[in-house]
Amino acid sequence: MSSDSTIRQRRVPGGSGQAGAYDQDGEDHVNTVYQNPRARSQWEQLLDTPRASMAVVGVLTTLAFALRFYKINHPDQVVFDEVHFGKFAAYYILREYYFDVHPPLTKLLFGLAGWFVGFDGNFTFDNIGDSYTENHVPYVGMRAMPAIFGSLTVPAVYAIMKESGYSTIVAAFSASIILFDNAHIAQSRLMLLDAPFIFFMSMTIYSYIRWRKLRYHEFSVEWWSWLFGTGFWMACTWGSKVNGVLTVVTIGIAVLIDLWDMLDWKKNGYTMEHFWKHFGARAAGLIAWPVVLYLIFFWFHFTVLIYSGAGDSFMSPAFQETLIGNELLMNSQDLHYYDIITIKHKDTKVFLHSHPETYPLRYDDGRISSQGQQVTGYAHDDTNNHWQIIPTKSLPDWHQARIVRHEDVIQLLHVNTQTLLMTHDVASSLMATNQEFTTWPREDQTRYNDTLFHLEVVDGVIAEAWKSKSSHFRLVHVPTRVSMWTYSSQLPEWAFKQQEVNGNKNPTDKSAAWVVSDILETDAPVDLENQQPKEPKKLGFFRKFAELQVLMLQHNAGLTASHPYASGPINWPFLISGISFWTENDSQKQIYLIGNLIGWWASVVALSIYFGIVGADLLARRRDVYPVPDEVRNRLWNSAGFFVLVWAVHYLPFFLMGRQLFIHHYLPSHLASAMVAGAVLNFVISETINFPVSIAGRSTKMRPSQYADLGIRGPVITGLFIFALFLMFMFLAPLTYGTPGLDGDTVNAKRLLSSWTLHFAAKVTDGQS
Repeated sequence: MSSDSTIRQRRVPGGSGQAGAYDQDGEDHVNTVYQNPRARSQWEQLLDTPRASMAVVGVLTTLAFALRFYKINHPDQVVFDEVHFGKFAAYYILREYYFDVHPPLTKLLFGLAGWFVGFDGNFTFDNIGDSYTENHVPYVGMRAMPAIFGSLTVPAVYAIMKESGYSTIVAAFSASIILFDNAHIAQSRLMLLDAPFIFFMSMTIYSYIRWRKLRYHEFSVEWWSWLFGTGFWMACTWGSKVNGVLTVVTIGIAVLIDLWDMLDWKKNGYTMEHFWKHFGARAAGLIAWPVVLYLIFFWFHFTVLIYSGAGDSFMSPAFQETLIGNELLMNSQDLHYYDIITIKHKDTKVFLHSHPETYPLRYDDGRISSQGQQVTGYAHDDTNNHWQIIPTKSLPDWHQARIVRHEDVIQLLHVNTQTLLMTHDVASSLMATNQEFTTWPREDQTRYNDTLFHLEVVDGVIAEAWKSKSSHFRLVHVPTRVSMWTYSSQLPEWAFKQQEVNGNKNPTDKSAAWVVSDILETDAPVDLENQQPKEPKKLGFFRKFAELQVLMLQHNAGLTASHPYASGPINWPFLISGISFWTENDSQKQIYLIGNLIGWWASVVALSIYFGIVGADLLARRRDVYPVPDEVRNRLWNSAGFFVLVWAVHYLPFFLMGRQLFIHHYLPSHLASAMVAGAVLNFVISETINFPVSIAGRSTKMRPSQYADLGIRGPVITGLFIFALFLMFMFLAPLTYGTPGLDGDTVNAKRLLSSWTLHFAAKVTDGQS
């Protein structure tokens, strides 16, 4: 799909190149915007000169910086997700490992900004409302980084519209929707990921458009530069938030459509050799190059975070042992036969436990149990959590305890009752599909085989030692091949509401992993060498990278807990609800994330008009009626259509997600919808489209003008709309900046929709405030 305003291609007789040379209509709008004074109003001619265009973008950029830096020092407290991203910046400065569901680029930039302004990393960002001033945190310098990116997004939108072939008026229209948007401003003034993410996304779109406009100068230096520029900004978007992959998908869809178009021999005449050359260039610039950059971001992440930190427990033992000062590295010990140990479930953190009480003869559903001794998961320290490792074959040296190793067959003796852990083909109490775990008297050898378990160290290798704390392991029953497993469901009162332990028939289930928590008694000789400080172990970058990517995806999908300000995607474009970022009770100040109602609803209307026009045109053409001229239709399909693609790809996937969602997830799509609004404005109020002009200084051929003539209506409608945007922005500004404080009646007045959950509103009784 082409992203610029004109796609109509013509083969130029005598052109060079294997596929022939092509020209485009209005390729360079800078040279054509004011070439046709008869077709365009004097206002537009003036505004579309390079000097006037630079003046407009200068004003927009200045206002963007002013609005985003205004009172950026307020509040001097932790706001909303600054508890996370400020903390991550501190971890980078302290070089302590942390875990987050998002890639590291923007957080690295926060850490760099903090280091640059003198932040020592010792403030912990524990709670919303914690004071920066009292703790001497240079927070203004850290907030300045996203504010800069958020400000630069406004001229980026303007540039996208100009490069897509729209006039200065239309470009200013779209940029103003972002300029005066309260939600974008609120996000830009705080230590949050969205402002840098959206800037990188907008630069990806801009670079892609610049590259596509050079398609008739293929493989030139400029062509290669913008191709790799697109890849660079795409990698930055991808490396800032997990949602950045949607930008990658957007560019991927556009490129696939482009390549599909190239395969059309009748239209383009490209040989397959030329096609594969184009394919290879795109693969290098838009796949290989972004992937390398994405890996580099994580290389910096791992290189900086070398000390043990809050994120250790998310990672595998092998990963944790690469971190200086990690508990597993410092305290893990080889396990020996006859050691007495405690065992914890990796996920639920309960101890493997048993006690003399037995399972009831009959369960509530009528099933019969074995009436064996109960084996459960127990959350508290207790002597009934003690187990001894028993060998199943003679040891070579009875005077020196032998290390237990991966793939050994062992028994576990419950110390207090002197019974052996076992499982058998009897249904467990809560899950009829899983096997019951119980114990058996040690002296009774009639069920010896049922007490045998295969020790499988997770990711272990042959003869690898089993270690306390650092070795995650599974116990797989030798006769039946079930894994010892537990989950969060509680047993009834007869088991003191402890957690059920049973046999999982999937022996490799990841949730069947356990770890030895402590060694209580051992006969092993003291190893003086192991008491010395241990050097961090080595683990290859790609192993660490792969492990982290899987965890990021798993935990992002697992963010399903309820939140009072979570909302569904269907609500976002209409601003049904926002997010309370911060409140201060004494002064009745609050920050409430909500967008500019006029800008958001205008964008929704524009999207509706776009789909209506395109749908009606398609339907009419089925009846051989052509209501929209081809030149206008091409602009709708390719320029506005590309913006609609960006909007849809960044919006529709959220309907498929089960995770916790918020209105700020719509901001990338809102950016795209602002561009759609500009394109639709251009269509609705234009008087002439692509009026023929002569391209002075380049050719005597007649070409259509790059811009539509908006007449006097363009400046008037745009001016009135921007003024309305400004008024709405000012009306909501106290909720955006968190100042001044508002009394209850004023808060009620600013609740434009009843679904907005604003704080400090006056109570309404009998229809009166």
